[in-house]
Amino acid sequence: MALDGAFLRHIKKELEDKLTAARVDKIHQPNREELVIAFRSREAACKVLFSARANSARVHITTVALENPKQPPMLCMLLRKKLMGAKLTAIRQPELERLLHFDFDCVDELGDHVTLTLTIEIMGRYSNIILTGPDGKVIDALKRVDAEMSSQRLVLPGLAYQLPPPQNKLCMLTAGSPELRGALEGLPKDMELSKGLLSVLQGVSPVVCREIAHRVGRGRELTVRTLSEEQSFRLGYFYQRWREAVEQVSGTPHMAVSPQKKPMDFSFTDIQQYGTSAVVRQGESFSQLLDEFYVERDTQERMRVREQDLLRLLSTHSERLSRKINAQKAELEQCAQREALRVAGDLISANLYQLEKGAQEAELQNFYAEDYATVKIKLDPALTPNQNAQKYYKEYRKAKTAEEKLTEQIQLAGRDLEYLDSVLDALARAETERDLAEIRAELKEQGYIRAGRSKKEKPAAVSAPLSFTTSDGFTVLVGRNNRQNDRLTMKLANNSDIWFHTKNIPGSHTVLLTEGREPTPQAMEEAARLAARHSKAKSSAQVPVDYTQVRHVSKPQGARPGMVIYVNYKTLFVDPAEAEKPGESEKQEA
Repeated sequence: MALDGAFLRHIKKELEDKLTAARVDKIHQPNREELVIAFRSREAACKVLFSARANSARVHITTVALENPKQPPMLCMLLRKKLMGAKLTAIRQPELERLLHFDFDCVDELGDHVTLTLTIEIMGRYSNIILTGPDGKVIDALKRVDAEMSSQRLVLPGLAYQLPPPQNKLCMLTAGSPELRGALEGLPKDMELSKGLLSVLQGVSPVVCREIAHRVGRGRELTVRTLSEEQSFRLGYFYQRWREAVEQVSGTPHMAVSPQKKPMDFSFTDIQQYGTSAVVRQGESFSQLLDEFYVERDTQERMRVREQDLLRLLSTHSERLSRKINAQKAELEQCAQREALRVAGDLISANLYQLEKGAQEAELQNFYAEDYATVKIKLDPALTPNQNAQKYYKEYRKAKTAEEKLTEQIQLAGRDLEYLDSVLDALARAETERDLAEIRAELKEQGYIRAGRSKKEKPAAVSAPLSFTTSDGFTVLVGRNNRQNDRLTMKLANNSDIWFHTKNIPGSHTVLLTEGREPTPQAMEEAARLAARHSKAKSSAQVPVDYTQVRHVSKPQGARPGMVIYVNYKTLFVDPAEAEKPGESEKQEA
């Protein structure tokens, strides 16, 4: 769903009512495609989100708290330098173009008042945020566009700002019903009415065009050249109705939601085209509606983008370790034949008196076999019988040493692979950008990510684990990643608390705080179920969960984060998908 020019006109009015004469208080850039500017006036304070994301470009007042990077990007620092304390004087929109100009009264380095303009262009993957000076030239942009990227319109510092190329469509603010009918007559007669409206009208989205066609045809599909007289009249009526709503900015925010409560579409008018397949509700404001529509999808998208590099890193190392383990196991199988080498050496040594130098093989009786069968042993004709025996002994010792080393290396690689699986599980359950930052810090500590040269960067602090309350009042803490797991088990938990972990399955450390009480069977089951839910087996049934007192859990010296050993344990089998008890609601600790 794209934000169209008509909806943007309502957003503009909403922003003007609240922000005109307000001053810039703070500027943040949560990621490379979004800006958040906090405004403050005598009446109130609010934040405006400027997003140039390809699938969710927009601008509106927001109440969603976005996490900011430790080091602000270059554009963010430039905007802070230019716009901090500036007063917003006007918001402009050329006709129904999908862009807004924000004019600020600023004070330059010489103390003079100048007007700087921050423009947000909402054009899908070409969306951009551009800062221009009083001379109309670009100071900088979120996305610089050079000659290799576009031959029609360059967006580079020092160049004059140009509006996007016009679409040569009818603007609802100036074109009436006769002009619309005339434009439709020039289209192919078999074109659907909704697509025809979309091709001739500026600043309206597909959902608006489909809604007009739905109202005109009363739910039946229509083409542009087969309208009856009544339908033509209805087209003029509904177009004029929408036109007045856009011109007078009198529309109301509506959103269509699927039965699964997933946002489907939004518009500045009521949406009837979905019938009973969607629920349409009216928002409190246009900004609030956009916040609600995009918050879940944007959160997932931001997380997906940020976790891609971590996922790629972990997958690469896991695949490399798997190939290494498979190759070493193949070598180990070859070492399993080492006993035949020792037997060959023994048989040659026992028969030195009857062997001569130069022979290529020897048939000797194998006194290790029950039937004393004769075996053929290859010999090196260049060596004496004794040297051939020593050669077989040497190969035997070499194979034995290789077996010991390979066994040790396979175990180490297996532990590394197990550790990476635990990090992948934590990554799959990461819910916030802070969770990703902690996983990244852990991988840096373990050498999987090369540490930066900057000495100013501080390691990410270990945040608090998730906290739950069982239906009978016990507190259960669940680690969200390996660093939290270590801190929870080795520092926060007391010896008498009960520790849970899925058996031989990557997952979170889970601790039931006893606080001197005897845990109830109900609390034990709910804690085990939480451990299963926060593991790789969360989609399975009857998951085995080991539990023991914290006093029986220890961390070997030099072990990877989250890796522990435990004794004196018992096992519970639980179903993670079982309905939550009333008291099992999640609560994040500060």
